[in-house]
Amino acid sequence: MRRREFITFLGGMAAAWPLAARAQQPAMPVIGFLSVASSGAYSHLRAAFLEGLQEAGYIDGQTVTIEYRWADGRYDLLPSLATDLVRRPVTVIAATGGSAVARAAMAATATIPIVFSSGADPIKVGLVASLNRPGGNVTGVHLLIGALDPKKLGLLRELAPQATMVGVLLNPNVEDFQFRLADVHEAARTVGLQIHLLRASTETEIDAAFAELSQIKAGALVVGSNAFFNTRRDQIVALAARHAIPAIYDGREYAAAGGLLSYGTSLTQGYRQVGAYTARILKGAKPADLPVFQLTKFEFVINLRTAKALGVKISDNLLSLADEVIE
Repeated sequence: MRRREFITFLGGMAAAWPLAARAQQPAMPVIGFLSVASSGAYSHLRAAFLEGLQEAGYIDGQTVTIEYRWADGRYDLLPSLATDLVRRPVTVIAATGGSAVARAAMAATATIPIVFSSGADPIKVGLVASLNRPGGNVTGVHLLIGALDPKKLGLLRELAPQATMVGVLLNPNVEDFQFRLADVHEAARTVGLQIHLLRASTETEIDAAFAELSQIKAGALVVGSNAFFNTRRDQIVALAARHAIPAIYDGREYAAAGGLLSYGTSLTQGYRQVGAYTARILKGAKPADLPVFQLTKFEFVINLRTAKALGVKISDNLLSLADEVIE
């Protein structure tokens, strides 16, 4: 081989090496992120999910690809969105925003690992066989949200001791509706309150619920935990202000948006854990071997600006119990 031909040959080989190296690199895993909420309302929770992934070395666009599917509060879209992710196909599905999301993912696949976040008891609603040994292709994070409505009633009792009737706003379309309703009735009996159930699963029904609330002259309101309500957070907080009704909500996001009180688990901690579990599955862990993670951090937030606007006095005891006071 002549010298010029040899140099040309080496040049061609050198150019081919990077292409060959890239061809040998494995394709990035794909995560399906399925939510009943909207991207805007859950942007901070999506960020927490990404933090959980990043702590394990997975960075969106660099070491992993994430396919997002948002239902924007429409539960009827969940089955088709879940099926779309399975056809993609994805390596694992993060099914966030409640048991209905997890069920849609479970109906779409019995083999792709699923990591859920749910406020409902995952055993009661049939997501897992047990907390320690979930079984099947599903595990996740129990946010304990559904069990907190009774605690909210107790806080409202102290906030408005003169109130005898309290409204409770629930979404009847959630799977654990009957469980939550029974818990609320029991808690109301315990603290000596009458409750008036308000049902809403659309924007129009939320407006109608507040109109009904004014008619019955309820002294306060418990807004039940629900991903759909989270997508309509500003609407609900604005209606509570317009009708001058003291209300307690499930997450700090409501208090930050102008809600009077919020009591609930840390959703950011929950979504970070969903990211961490998703990462562990990408590294080879099986969902059946990952115990359902139960949150232990609770947050009680008071918005004093809203209290002043409503003319509500916050007792020293409630102030001492608060994890955060917004002034």
